[in-house]
Amino acid sequence: MFTENQIFEQTFVVSDEIYRGFGNLFKDFNPLHTNNDFARKKGFKGAVMYGNILNGFLSYFIGECLPTKDVIIHSQEIHFKNAVYLGNTLHFKATVAGVFESVNVVEFKYEFRNEEQKIAAKGKISIGIL
Repeated sequence: MFTENQIFEQTFVVSDEIYRGFGNLFKDFNPLHTNNDFARKKGFKGAVMYGNILNGFLSYFIGECLPTKDVIIHSQEIHFKNAVYLGNTLHFKATVAGVFESVNVVEFKYEFRNEEQKIAAKGKISIGIL
């Protein structure tokens, strides 16, 4: 089902619905995420999207984009490299870094790249095959 170096790709858009939904659901109204002027004063182009939106995209990838639904996330790590802004289109690429059949585990290395091909975030995620 999975082979080492197998690649999965997906495109995600940070829409207004996702942005507002995250803020409202988790009540995170930090001005870095909600105030363009504040964020610009801190050196950003505008309000920075919540980093954990990317974790939501990871959840979607694991739960909906793999060739099986018999999966569970064991662990994940994410390293933020460049800010993500409202309306950004992110290219997601995950590569199978290891298949451990004896324990039914698959590890992926992944990255999110923005329209400028800069890495927005990267990391690893380990899943169990149920």
